[in-house]
Amino acid sequence: MKNGPSPLALILRANLISSGRRLLALRHQSRLLVAVISCFLIGYLFLSFQLFHVGLRFIGRFPGLGSLLVERLIFLLFACLFFLLLLSNLIISYTNLFRNRETSFLLTLPVPVSTVFTWKLIESTLLASWAFLFLIAPLLAAYGIVNHVAWHFYPVTLLLVVIFLVIPATLGAAGAIALGRYMDRKAFQIAAVAGLLASLILIGLRFRPEPVADEQLEARMQAVIDRLLVNTRFAQSPILPSYWLSAGIQNWAEGALHAAGFFVLVLFSHSLFLARLATQFLGSPFADAATQVQCRGSLFIEWAWFRRLELQRAAMTAELRNTFADLATPGHPTSRKPGPTWFPVDRLDQILRWVGLAPDTRAIVTKDIRVFWRDTTQWGQTVLLFGLLAVYVINLRHFTRQLDSQFWVSLVSFLNLGACALNVATITTRFVFPQFSLEGRRVWVVGMAPMGLARAFRIKFWLATTVALALTLSLTILSGHLLRLDASRISFFAIAITVMTFTLNAIAVGLGVLYPNFRETNPSKIVSGFGGTFCLVLSFLYIFASVVILAVGSPWGWRDLDPQPARAALAWTSFSLVSLLAGAIPYRLGLRKAANTEL
Repeated sequence: MKNGPSPLALILRANLISSGRRLLALRHQSRLLVAVISCFLIGYLFLSFQLFHVGLRFIGRFPGLGSLLVERLIFLLFACLFFLLLLSNLIISYTNLFRNRETSFLLTLPVPVSTVFTWKLIESTLLASWAFLFLIAPLLAAYGIVNHVAWHFYPVTLLLVVIFLVIPATLGAAGAIALGRYMDRKAFQIAAVAGLLASLILIGLRFRPEPVADEQLEARMQAVIDRLLVNTRFAQSPILPSYWLSAGIQNWAEGALHAAGFFVLVLFSHSLFLARLATQFLGSPFADAATQVQCRGSLFIEWAWFRRLELQRAAMTAELRNTFADLATPGHPTSRKPGPTWFPVDRLDQILRWVGLAPDTRAIVTKDIRVFWRDTTQWGQTVLLFGLLAVYVINLRHFTRQLDSQFWVSLVSFLNLGACALNVATITTRFVFPQFSLEGRRVWVVGMAPMGLARAFRIKFWLATTVALALTLSLTILSGHLLRLDASRISFFAIAITVMTFTLNAIAVGLGVLYPNFRETNPSKIVSGFGGTFCLVLSFLYIFASVVILAVGSPWGWRDLDPQPARAALAWTSFSLVSLLAGAIPYRLGLRKAANTEL
């Protein structure tokens, strides 16, 4: 009897057919929407290629130092991207393995657990790595043109990058399984927190900037460069997979094919070894971890409420026992007593009541916050995002040493405004846009309530705006203080980021209602859809236009003692008009659709 195809081949075939049908369905989408997204992607590739090309040519012009700087930058870039890929694969693998309906469905079928894990490993690798390929493609193309490489450099580089992606993917999947299996154990929690604190301390001590005196600058330039780049030597450690990738790319570009082939074989052997270990031996630990995750729910609930729930269950059992004993006693009068409380009194509801919010508003706000904190992937990505922001803020103080002219003060301050605005766009696109879709097929419950969908829409907008404004306004003021800006500049950027926060939240909430996806429960996949991509593109375009308008009309000018009051007034008028149109149109359209939705 001829054996049929393997279960993994069937799963891959089904998903390929589904993906192809989703691509064909783009024909039925708005042509304007498809055109905007296509132009954005092409424009990003073109502009980033031009920037990388100009930057590499500029660095290469330094005699005797250009090649050294480019080499160190390549090593440093791939090392940083390797660690970011590890974190991305860890988070996405945890979501795909333990918070995915398809995974739960596949585990109930007569399919080997190792097959389910292999498919989810492939899916997580694709989801976590496509942005990496999209980011480095313009850089590698510019690097090849600047160095006048042969045609075979590009396919070999693509092969190297694809092989390299297997290593962080398998390590991230293994870390996700360990996290799901042992996250509820106090020893694991203590070890994780202690390891994180120790890593932060070591990184702070290791990468502390070392000042260079003026008399040292008069020494040999090579020694000075080595001294200034001493903190980048970790990127050239031979034990890092990013070192094998960087060395292979650079050796192939220089024509050292034998050395490049050695690194290609090293990278391929480690990737093949780790992939074989993962597919053969991580199936059973994945099944055990999935059982543990499904049994416990949320980590925060378990930490904060577990003991109180146990106490209330004991009190409820005792009360029921006493009640039945009283009913069994002949002639004993019964009285109606208040029933036991299954869950502890929510302090958040008490705070909102003290603030003076209406009961329906408190219900929506409390529900959204509870849903957010009960999803491990949601607050896990939040911690990662703000960890990266903390690194950014901590390193801002090093820029103050270069702010010795009006031009550099203006340039760095407006770049900081753009960074803060991009942080708002990341938060709104990732966490605010999918809020309406996460109501799922139970959206009719909210729609049939006395408040209606329109009021729920407004509540979600004000909740998202309040939280985002509290975070980004604090970040803007703190970053301005670290950059040693005066009070007038800090106030200028604080007002600008406030307006941009309202606009970006209006874009995310409005487009979230216009392009919902009630069939998906994973926020990452909701954001990855057509509406989420359009929201991200529109947010980036708005941020770019706003920063350019404000920078051109800077009230302090770009040279010393060059204020332009009339230009500043025109810039603020244009900025306000652009913000009003960009935020009001999606908001009004989304509000109208929420009010007219038939349930």
